[in-house]
Amino acid sequence: MTGAHHLKNTRYFFPNSVRYLVADGYYYRSKFWDAVRELNLDFIGKLRVDANLRYLYTGEQKKLGAARKYDGKVDCHDLSRLNFVKDLKPGVSLYTLVVWSCCLNCQIRLACISEVQANGEIKNALLFSTDIHLLPEQIVEYYQARFQIEFIFRDAKQFTGLS
Repeated sequence: MTGAHHLKNTRYFFPNSVRYLVADGYYYRSKFWDAVRELNLDFIGKLRVDANLRYLYTGEQKKLGAARKYDGKVDCHDLSRLNFVKDLKPGVSLYTLVVWSCCLNCQIRLACISEVQANGEIKNALLFSTDIHLLPEQIVEYYQARFQIEFIFRDAKQFTGLS
């Protein structure tokens, strides 16, 4: 059974107040996103640093021809076009921007966590939400909460024999 099929079969167990589904990067696929959208949920997840994303064009449009939609490919190593949000802790900064996801075929809110490593290199982690109005701090908070749940599952499997 696929993840999308399982989600459709178990959606009625969720309270109606549940708006977001948080999953790892494996589920960043259009088939899964279609199922999430069909169930009226928004998706929060992690992207690979080479994800196919486009900047949205915000400049003046030409008078003739089709409107310009995109303004180049997102390079996660160049944060100059992203909006700085805040420093999460010393050496760790949060940036954000609404971009186009070519895989999901929709706009997403990108939350980029940029961390300066001990050797001076910069490591970026890309989180996203299909709810473009969600604050980037909330995206980070919801994604981090996912790991607390994973630890509970791990402990349950190891110490109680659940499978």
